[in-house]
Amino acid sequence: MNAAAVQLAARGRVQAASALVGGPAWKRGVALLRSLGADAPEVGLHLDLTEFPCHPGMRFGLTGLVARAYGRGLDGAALAQEIAAQLDAFEAAMGRAPDYVDGHQHVHQLPMVRDALVAELVRRYPLRRPWLRATRSPPWSAHGDGPTACKSHVISLLGSRGLAQLARRSGLPQNGRLLGVYGFGGTAAQYRDRLQRWLACARDGDLLMSHASLQSLPGDALAAARYNEYCVLDASTLDALLEAAGVVLRPMGEILATPAP
Repeated sequence: MNAAAVQLAARGRVQAASALVGGPAWKRGVALLRSLGADAPEVGLHLDLTEFPCHPGMRFGLTGLVARAYGRGLDGAALAQEIAAQLDAFEAAMGRAPDYVDGHQHVHQLPMVRDALVAELVRRYPLRRPWLRATRSPPWSAHGDGPTACKSHVISLLGSRGLAQLARRSGLPQNGRLLGVYGFGGTAAQYRDRLQRWLACARDGDLLMSHASLQSLPGDALAAARYNEYCVLDASTLDALLEAAGVVLRPMGEILATPAP
């Protein structure tokens, strides 16, 4: 995924890259990002509690994590330490604060997690606060099929409203809606059709999520979907799709910093 993100960023097709700081590819990814210089995208922390947390005891299966979060059964002190450790690791590698924070499998929006995360961001970055990824879903018609629309709305229902209220009170900006949710099935042509539908419904400040990759990792169930996404985002035909939809790709930080007309 590192190489795909860097190549797409260099071509202006990607404006942000999320960092899984406990993952095995992070150190190499930092070097690749730095090689882009002025063309580097925004880089944010991809808060992770299900794959590669800094402390092994904070690794949960997603279903178990959701249940613990909603049941207020997480260890609050350990959670706060994990969030701080991941931000420390990001700052140590990048030499600065993250431009934004989102979550692997959207865990950043869950109860307890969002409270601890926002508290740490407010404490750590009093002057320039990163933006937080919102998971608000676009209308059902933007998805093209029922299962995909259902997945998008379930993700949003797991914590979008609670995170938005907390972010607003704490002065942390957010994107508009989250586009790009689907079941990771289908061909490259079918992904292109989905992308066309997402772009057609896009509004200022919406965020399009991608998991593009050039190479597959052993055991990666999303390998085919990742490569399909890369092929569509890298293709010369993307410019025509953007033009037809009247969409201009810009860094989210730049959009959020622009005063509303």
